[in-house]
Amino acid sequence: MTDDQGRNDEATDASEEFDPAGGEELVARLEELDDTVVEKRTQALRQSLDDYELEEDDLEVLLGASEDGDAITYLPALPVLAVVGRPNVGKSALVNRIIGRREAVVEDTPGVTRDRVSYKAEWNNRWYTIVDTGGWEPDAKGIDLSVAQQAEIAVELADAVLFVVDANVGPTATDEHVVKLLRRTDRPVILVANKVDDAVQEPNAAQLWSLGLGEPWPVSAVHGRGVADLLDKVIEILPEVSKVAKEEIGGPRRVAILGRPNVGKSSLLNKAAGEERVVVNSLAGTTRDPVDEQVELGGKIWRFVDTAGIRRRVHLQQGADFYASLRTTAALEKAEVAVVVLDVTEAVNVQDLRIIDLVLESGRALVLAFNKWDMLDDERRWQLEREVERDLAHVAWAPRVNISAKTGRHLEKLVPALELALDSWDTRIPTGKFNAFLAELTAEFPHPLRGGKQPRILFGTQAQTHPPTFVLFTTGFLDPGYRRFIQRRLREVYGFEGSPIITNMRVREKRAKRS
Repeated sequence: MTDDQGRNDEATDASEEFDPAGGEELVARLEELDDTVVEKRTQALRQSLDDYELEEDDLEVLLGASEDGDAITYLPALPVLAVVGRPNVGKSALVNRIIGRREAVVEDTPGVTRDRVSYKAEWNNRWYTIVDTGGWEPDAKGIDLSVAQQAEIAVELADAVLFVVDANVGPTATDEHVVKLLRRTDRPVILVANKVDDAVQEPNAAQLWSLGLGEPWPVSAVHGRGVADLLDKVIEILPEVSKVAKEEIGGPRRVAILGRPNVGKSSLLNKAAGEERVVVNSLAGTTRDPVDEQVELGGKIWRFVDTAGIRRRVHLQQGADFYASLRTTAALEKAEVAVVVLDVTEAVNVQDLRIIDLVLESGRALVLAFNKWDMLDDERRWQLEREVERDLAHVAWAPRVNISAKTGRHLEKLVPALELALDSWDTRIPTGKFNAFLAELTAEFPHPLRGGKQPRILFGTQAQTHPPTFVLFTTGFLDPGYRRFIQRRLREVYGFEGSPIITNMRVREKRAKRS
């Protein structure tokens, strides 16, 4: 028999066989119980488990898991290094080489990076922030203009700049235009001659002296050649503490913004941040790298992550969109709560449901943000309510907020929803109270007979938070409907609004009597 059966059974709700009314009566009975009596009962149930065949990890669960702290700590502002240059000179490849992992999206196509994306990097025990930017082009229009503006902002918010040029192409008119812009700032600039893959190509870097930025540093971002020497120079010019960055905050809650392309995720982040932090364009799929931003909202500090829109099927995507989807999934894994943005002007569709399922599978807290609410008419409002009842019944426990990311309308409602979901995600029920809950529940609604046998719950405990995960030690398999019934009753008694609940089952047999 396998352990840990019945993970997140709420997602596949079917029979209502075990869902009689009476949640309020159960709450009243639990409140009447004396704490001393509850504790004695729990100790007796725990001792009775010694008569059953337990495994090593069972004992770990019974000992309980330690809780994580969420205290906010303030750290010195790390120096900031901006990486700029025209499109397709290898900026993102260089960033990946410096941080030591394939984090920034790289493709042999100009214009893949669009936002300014920050990563933490370390060299010779010195930590700093490196900022990847989109390609800088003169006379840019449309989305390219927005990308260029983000690159200019990155320079203004940096302590030093790496200006990357393709050594094999040589200085271009665009490069010379970038040099003029860099000279207007007082930031130290290092000229990087990229794509010098071997000693034979090193003379190509000499022609970059004409840009007037001093000695070019020949490197190969792809092969790593010359990058160590470049980083030694970077550490020389970077200050110990940034003169432009804000103080680092060590413990803000982490919020991932998810949704299909063009539903308003980037607009939501920009409005929350109070600045044009992310490129916003009517072109679907503008965001490709997860954009990490520290935001003050509702009097609290949050770390918001805007992610790439998740398209229909990851395996059908190509190039940058494919890798962007993978990074979106990784960003969700680092988050604590996910805000799934839905466009109320369009019907809830398969993509929306797949994104919600992704959040459920990750075990993150969930808030549903219905965006473009100011564009809703009465007929569409009626249709939307029917869609929510039909398609989102399995996440009826998730807080809903109706917002307009573009105008900022009702954005203040997002904070209470996030706090509610995170409080639920953090909730731990004491073992004594949980077993009292199970005892009252099973006494009134025992598991039905199956094959002439009636499975019993021997003992229960909350193994962990984030998300709340409960382990039930039983004498036999519990029906999925009965496990869903337990989860619904948990919500009625303890809330858990905005958080998934996981119930694992461990079937254990009684020890054979010694002769």
